[in-house]
Amino acid sequence: MKKTLFILLLALVSAFPALADEEATELNCDVDVNFDKITNGSKDVFQDLKQAVTDYMNTTKWTNATFGTNEKIVCKLLFILSSWDDATGAMKGELQIQSQRPVYNSSYTTTVINFKDTKVNFNYDRGMTLVFSEQEMQDNLTAILNFWAYMIIAMDFDTFELRGGDPYYENAAQVVRLAQTSGESGWKAFEDNTNRSAVLSAYTDNSTSPIRQLLYDYHRQGLDQMVVTVDKGRSTITHSLESLSKIYEVAPLSVCLTMFKDAKLDELINIYSKANMTEKESVYEMLYQLYPSETTRLDEIKKPSD
Repeated sequence: MKKTLFILLLALVSAFPALADEEATELNCDVDVNFDKITNGSKDVFQDLKQAVTDYMNTTKWTNATFGTNEKIVCKLLFILSSWDDATGAMKGELQIQSQRPVYNSSYTTTVINFKDTKVNFNYDRGMTLVFSEQEMQDNLTAILNFWAYMIIAMDFDTFELRGGDPYYENAAQVVRLAQTSGESGWKAFEDNTNRSAVLSAYTDNSTSPIRQLLYDYHRQGLDQMVVTVDKGRSTITHSLESLSKIYEVAPLSVCLTMFKDAKLDELINIYSKANMTEKESVYEMLYQLYPSETTRLDEIKKPSD
């Protein structure tokens, strides 16, 4: 009897470190690498890259926050590589970033980020160890991964608590500051209005700060409430969209406007499919002013409810 009890206790103690490891990390990140455009050399390096990035994203401790296994942020990174120098390991291409957030008391998940980073270049060789550091830039690949990990976490926290992502935007800002001295593309302020520096500015500058209020109102006060009261939740979402107009007035080219559209437009069409015509027309007019090139998709909002 004592021996059996001892074995059970030993099994429980042995299980605790594994549980702690699961609770310690924040991301449940799926990684894929598309190398269809590359014809030279052995392709084993791309499978190696996929595994290295997967391990890096999912085992790095990004914050001091406590996460349970079922609380991990579901996200995806898709590398779309256009060139590779098999002699130097230099890779170039784009990175599609997606993240999702569950809606309270439902099986529905909503997209928070759906963005393509078009200035992705780095060096990678098979067997290369990806090393995390908060204090210095190890290489451009880990800098890119660090930046997007912090942005995924920051925006996710913003959807649950007003300005809840503050410390993680600061982490992302530290990555940008370190990377801006490297000379690598995608990090420089005013290089263009869609690079990583511009993305960070869109969510941290005072002029475009209503996007942070929108993240909270739309998700926590809107979507989460629709499970309880559809009309009330949808009304809150309608009101939250006014933040987009405020941003457009001061920064019509802000990348956060495009990021919101790419993450939410299809969802908005769905949300307003059952709304009354007055609400449909109000939302249509608001969104049309911001996204006139999306007329075909926006027209779906105005269709009569079934």
